[in-house]
Amino acid sequence: MPKLRTVALVAGAALLARRALRRRIQASPLWPMPALEEPVSGRPRSRALSLLVTAHEEIADGVVQLRLEGHDLPRWEPGAHLDLVLPSGLVRQYSLCGDPEDTSSYTVATRLVADGRGGSREVHEQVREGMELTVRGPRNRFPLVEAESYVFVAGGIGITPILPMLRALTDRGAEWRLLYGGRTRASMPFLEEVVKLGGGDRVTVVAEGEAGLPDLDAWLGELPEGAAVYCCGPEGLMAAVEERVPGVHLERFAARTTAGGDVAFEVELRRSGRVLTVPADTTVLDAVREELPDTAYSCAQGFCGTCQQRVLEGEVDHRDELLTDAERGDSMLICVSRARSDRLVLDM
Repeated sequence: MPKLRTVALVAGAALLARRALRRRIQASPLWPMPALEEPVSGRPRSRALSLLVTAHEEIADGVVQLRLEGHDLPRWEPGAHLDLVLPSGLVRQYSLCGDPEDTSSYTVATRLVADGRGGSREVHEQVREGMELTVRGPRNRFPLVEAESYVFVAGGIGITPILPMLRALTDRGAEWRLLYGGRTRASMPFLEEVVKLGGGDRVTVVAEGEAGLPDLDAWLGELPEGAAVYCCGPEGLMAAVEERVPGVHLERFAARTTAGGDVAFEVELRRSGRVLTVPADTTVLDAVREELPDTAYSCAQGFCGTCQQRVLEGEVDHRDELLTDAERGDSMLICVSRARSDRLVLDM
């Protein structure tokens, strides 16, 4: 009997140890390795925050600014943005344009896009003071690098990630100049502050209603040696700047447009046992949702990662702004990415 009791105790202790180990591994997949300073995945690792909307005001024609308050908020660097979860569940990305040292609030701004996909309209028409919103971040894909001088090109609401950069550079006495364009002066957010920061000689304002489109060739023709060039604004503006300055730093919150040439291809949904054709003018997401209507998605622009799917076979034409190289080896965001091969097989 004593021997049986000993065996039972040892077996029970081993079982408890295995269960404890399993719980630790589930809680931290990298255990017992130390935590990584930088995540290996492009998905946001920051915790979601519930913040109170304390200000909702129109700061320019068609532009609303939100102030979101909380406690001990993570600090951020110029160029960072938030993932904002709207009341409907849509996820949209907005550049932070307040004070990076303010740990009690975040400030973002968005322009109403009447023919857009609903995110900006929801911010303008449904978000109100006193409402709580969930945010993730901050994250920064548009950091301010060290350089001898800086040249900025902003179009309309594209001034939002650049504004904190101008403040920081002005405080440190760095050399910079800005070309700021918009439809009208009344539609250009933060115009008064930007002009004041420039001191009258570092900012060129071009309102289309007064002077037409800005002369990018003249503005970018003779860049100072060692200058870092930044651009944010409509896709057409960013494409034009990128054509003139291949190394320009860009911030996109919409899928990168292509010059055409997309072709149809097949997608096999392995677990569903279905094969479908994705036409040249249709996204994989749209085609898949015809077969599987409950397929999750949100931003539909390659930023939030909701629609990420595992790729079992085929070569992917990645067009997202989120996944790391490692993740792109076996997955894709089906809202924007396409196939380089004739056929893709997804684990769906």
